[in-house]
Amino acid sequence: MKVLAAMSGGVDSAVAAAFAAEAGHDVTGVHLALSRNPQTYRTGARGCCTLEDSRDARRAADVIGIPFYVWDMAERFHEDVVDDFVAEYAAGRTPNPCLRCNEKIKFAAVLDRAVALGFDAVVTGHHARLDEGVLRRSVDIGKDQSYVLAVLNRDQLSRAMFPLGGITKEQVREEAAKRGLGVADKPDSHDICFIADGDTKGFLAERIGAKTGDIVDSATGEVLGSHDGAFAYTVGQRHGLGLTRPAADGRPRYVLSITPVSNTVTVGPREELEVTVVHADKPVWTSGTARTEPVECVVQLRAHGETHAAVLVATEDGLTAHLRTPARGVAAGQALVAYLPDADGDIVLASATISGSARD
Repeated sequence: MKVLAAMSGGVDSAVAAAFAAEAGHDVTGVHLALSRNPQTYRTGARGCCTLEDSRDARRAADVIGIPFYVWDMAERFHEDVVDDFVAEYAAGRTPNPCLRCNEKIKFAAVLDRAVALGFDAVVTGHHARLDEGVLRRSVDIGKDQSYVLAVLNRDQLSRAMFPLGGITKEQVREEAAKRGLGVADKPDSHDICFIADGDTKGFLAERIGAKTGDIVDSATGEVLGSHDGAFAYTVGQRHGLGLTRPAADGRPRYVLSITPVSNTVTVGPREELEVTVVHADKPVWTSGTARTEPVECVVQLRAHGETHAAVLVATEDGLTAHLRTPARGVAAGQALVAYLPDADGDIVLASATISGSARD
């Protein structure tokens, strides 16, 4: 096939491109320039959108022996990922920008352009498996990225290739070293690539604007402190709350909810974080077939969170998961991803954006 390899400059995407070329595909490498000003994005291991990464991707393409290009998608990235990130926090939700980037950039904008240019598929270095169009967890559970790929539909998956899903991260580095790829020992990127200094609170304050509000106790309504912006908090947070007085019972407090309209952060004891029902909207049936009957499955509610056995029910508004065991720190804006346990590895059934939660 004629394949476009998205090359971030890291070891995973380099090895994925090498695997595709060695499998006999006609591979072209492309690096996505996502920053309006690359100098403001993170450097070294702290990002994935830097000038250093672009150079690393080009060198890897040279070693593999494939053509290489840079596509400028800065404006699209800013609109679909950065602006969305800010708007979600302003609305009191906690977004996942990596998930949005996969959905809007890598498998919408890039895939659309690739198809228009005559490519058959896009190959990336994500740790997940594709088995005849069915998305599964990676064999390396610690590096599994199926959660952030669950927003993809069957048509997008039919034009995707994830060659690394069957090996571990350690094996990826070994494969890179065998091929003389300079990124073999390059540290993984982490955190949010478009926040240069890692100061998410400062980034949001600059764009949303600081606004003083109250931090109140869920049981008594007592004001326990104040904040400069509700966007600096997320459900489940315990540290850095800025409480000026302890709660009446003296126990630690956690963020339970954020109300942008009143600019109020509500806190309470840990047990009040527990929920057994999770509502989500904008569902994507990753498996390709919408289920009209309740489904026994497991759900994951954060990118690196634990899973919970649940019954998934399709509703008029989206999906509702009835958890067998309570979950804590469930934040609106994150993704609910449902998996079907399978002998060959969990199958991604569906995903949706968490809109609310409750306790039976």
